[in-house]
Amino acid sequence: MAVETTLVTVEDYLQLPPTKTGHYELHHGEIVHITAPKWGHHRIQDRIQMILKRLSEDRAVVQMEMAFRPAPDYEVWEADVGLVSLDRENSVGDDEYLSGAPDLVVEVLSPSNTVDEIDDKMTICMTNGCVSFWIVNPKRKIISVREGSITRHYGVSETISCSLFQGDLVVQDVF
Repeated sequence: MAVETTLVTVEDYLQLPPTKTGHYELHHGEIVHITAPKWGHHRIQDRIQMILKRLSEDRAVVQMEMAFRPAPDYEVWEADVGLVSLDRENSVGDDEYLSGAPDLVVEVLSPSNTVDEIDDKMTICMTNGCVSFWIVNPKRKIISVREGSITRHYGVSETISCSLFQGDLVVQDVF
């Protein structure tokens, strides 16, 4: 027996009732329930957000759980931490999502993440406006940074430079 399914549109997604735990995202036309992160996950997000706000000065907006539409039809995602230029931030209406990926997307790995899921997210973000995509691995204390076709891995004794902010991010400060 064949089962026929239809893709969920952004309009359908917007009609979902709120969830009491976590949030919903729309991935490739399918509703995905994202469970609420644990305390350590939030702690790392908060540190990264504070550091990026300081480094970006007044040139960008940095938010935890930044909602965006990396592609126009069947996608609504949230970055663990996102950074967008002030020009892009000012172009988003109060009742809209950011179109395209944030300039910088940071994903903090959780035990539930799969390699395929993170690779898919990185690929779609990088082809839809993302300049720098970071994967933060709390267990290994490594931050992997993708810019263009190059991925570099930074350990706790290293610093990360990026054209989106002034100065360097000290990896040890994240962990």
